[in-house]
Amino acid sequence: MRIGELAAATGTSPRTLRHYEQAGLITSERAANGYRLYDAGAAVRVRNIRQLLDVGLTLDDARVFLPCLDGDVTAGPASGKGLRVAADRLAVLEARMAAQVTVRDRLAEALRRADGGTSHDRWPDRGTPQDRWPDRGTPARPVA
Repeated sequence: MRIGELAAATGTSPRTLRHYEQAGLITSERAANGYRLYDAGAAVRVRNIRQLLDVGLTLDDARVFLPCLDGDVTAGPASGKGLRVAADRLAVLEARMAAQVTVRDRLAEALRRADGGTSHDRWPDRGTPQDRWPDRGTPARPVA
């Protein structure tokens, strides 16, 4: 199948497929006219790659799973190497989240100090933006 057909079958874009190919996660043959041609199994592989990315792994992390990308990634027993990669990625995500919480807390404290400490309810530590800043009204709509 050609790249557009694979993109449609997997709900992704041709650009993403070229990126996966450049990363060494999928392969194609070239037709006489230069078009990329993928075998039918490529759709399964792309769906598995997307599944790994959806749980927070990177394309580099996904390389560890190359031997099982052509089947059901979740059906087989987890490999030790795959578990280590996932645990390492989780640690990275948790560290980033902790850093963001620290920055958020510093900003909230700076806002409390700037407000003179008179409006403790205005700068709560948690909640949605509307909970934190109710006087801002309706959130802006995205520009098309």
